[in-house]
Amino acid sequence: MTVAQPIMLLDEITDFLASSPTPQEIADFRPSAVLERRALDLLQRNRENRLSLEERSEMEEFMRMDHFMTLLKAKARLKLAG
Repeated sequence: MTVAQPIMLLDEITDFLASSPTPQEIADFRPSAVLERRALDLLQRNRENRLSLEERSEMEEFMRMDHFMTLLKAKARLKLAG
């Protein structure tokens, strides 16, 4: 499987945020299918104890970005709720 570089995830998120999304668009945001598949692959390989150090670092970056987006989405939903 092709390794998605962590910068791809950061680029995707920063490009999205630079587009001045509405609170609803933020709440609805999902990473691309390619990045979602990569994240699922890394999680599966982690469960099987088959990650290289580079892949572990990549998985941790996915987790940090997921946490960031979870917080951002929660704030967007609060704004939508009024």
